[in-house]
Amino acid sequence: MLLVTAASALMYLKVSQLGLPLTPGQLEPVWAVEAKIEFDGEGRAALVKFDVPDELGAFLRLDEYFVSRSYGLNIEQDKDDRRAEWSTRRARSTQRLYYRTEMVPRTVEAATQTPKDRLPKPPAKPDYQEPMASAIQDLLSEVRAESANVFTFVSQLLVKLNAPTPGGNVEVIRGKVERGSEAWIERLQYVLAGARITTRMVRGIVLEDRIANQHLVPWLEVHNGQRWEGFDPQTGDKGYPENFVRWTVGNDPLLELDGGRNGRVSFAVSRYAQSLTSVARGRAEVSHSWLANLLLFDLPINTQNVYRILLMVPLGAIIVAFMRTIVGIPTLGTFMPILVAIAFRETELAWGIVLFVVVTLAGLSLRFYLERLQLLLVPRLCSVLVLVVLLMLAISLISGKLGLDRGFSIALFPVVILTMVIEHMSVVWEESGPGAAMQEGLGSLLVAILGFLVMTNDYLTHIVFLFPEVLLLLLAVFIMMGRYTGYRVSEIMRFKDIVEETPPDARPDR
Repeated sequence: MLLVTAASALMYLKVSQLGLPLTPGQLEPVWAVEAKIEFDGEGRAALVKFDVPDELGAFLRLDEYFVSRSYGLNIEQDKDDRRAEWSTRRARSTQRLYYRTEMVPRTVEAATQTPKDRLPKPPAKPDYQEPMASAIQDLLSEVRAESANVFTFVSQLLVKLNAPTPGGNVEVIRGKVERGSEAWIERLQYVLAGARITTRMVRGIVLEDRIANQHLVPWLEVHNGQRWEGFDPQTGDKGYPENFVRWTVGNDPLLELDGGRNGRVSFAVSRYAQSLTSVARGRAEVSHSWLANLLLFDLPINTQNVYRILLMVPLGAIIVAFMRTIVGIPTLGTFMPILVAIAFRETELAWGIVLFVVVTLAGLSLRFYLERLQLLLVPRLCSVLVLVVLLMLAISLISGKLGLDRGFSIALFPVVILTMVIEHMSVVWEESGPGAAMQEGLGSLLVAILGFLVMTNDYLTHIVFLFPEVLLLLLAVFIMMGRYTGYRVSEIMRFKDIVEETPPDARPDR
């Protein structure tokens, strides 16, 4: 139960937090946002500062690219603010710079609680001038009486300030500011500062597929002493638009330009499908989750390919354990069928069976011939080994002449294993007769075929490689199977007549 619980818990965390897929071939949409910066050069040195996103809210950045020609690039980090600085010695005519980021939705919501060491300080109360001072004071007093906390206070205030038929105080506060603009957000911050409420402006982009020339949408964020919450500056609704990506935080300009004029920024959004496994891998890397240490993607490619095969061996072993312990099918050795099944991966099943049968029967015949020479055990095994290699070489040469390229795959068979198979079958033949030898040989071939079908299953290969903790589940199964003391299926069939003739009350209680 401990093994099952540990394996299940790890698999659940990988699926829920990293988004690892349980089935192969799944796709997930990835959003790509490209910002194009244009300005007119003045024929002298130019410095471009552009605010790039740090925290994307409900999205997680997989990667980002900075595209420029003949420009130096530097990234400045100041707490939650990241700015890209492009510089060049001389900028003439129209200049274009690009910033591109790729993102996916978060599988786990970002923490909303603000750490105590990062709690913002309430703003100082502005020194309002008349008639703005009286209008703001009256409106704040009215809203305070109709609210219960900071968030309801802000919501009620925004509803009144955006009323279709505003009163005198609201008209004074509005002035000629266009609602929904950045200036409107700054006006709201100015008013809320009178109530000592901490606010900030957030600019973001709403993701819509294949929409070009988009612009950032300004949004209002309010802190209630514990966390930040967004508010629609035109309706007072709490929350954010669907597929809203936070781009900048604060009132600093998006673009600062020195050595150029007519700076402008436009955004383009596109969506494309990517393998869910690749997305989950990128999500694990950028989120710095401890679960990323349990993934195999950081290993060299050659090592990954080895483990794609090696991790499937225990699945083949469970076939062997089941067929021998529960069903009762004899095999030549314990793990020989698994190794033969691995060889079948390269030769394909049908051709692999033919090669296995031909080499085994030919080698067995030669082994009986060597018996007449009365050789010692080790020299005899070495002689069989040489004969097996010669048989494999002969089959490859004949296949080459006949144009059968599959015959070259015979070299992939484990030579030592085939040698031991031939030796073991000959011993069984001498001690128990040809029937027992053929039974064990066919049983080994059957188990190897079943092991091949399991070990080459795309779904099982996908699961075991992404979730190696499945081996803990297999270990639990082996432990349970090791405690089995009942009849094998072959024994039930073998003693069927005896069981039917024995009265129920005389049968032993198993």
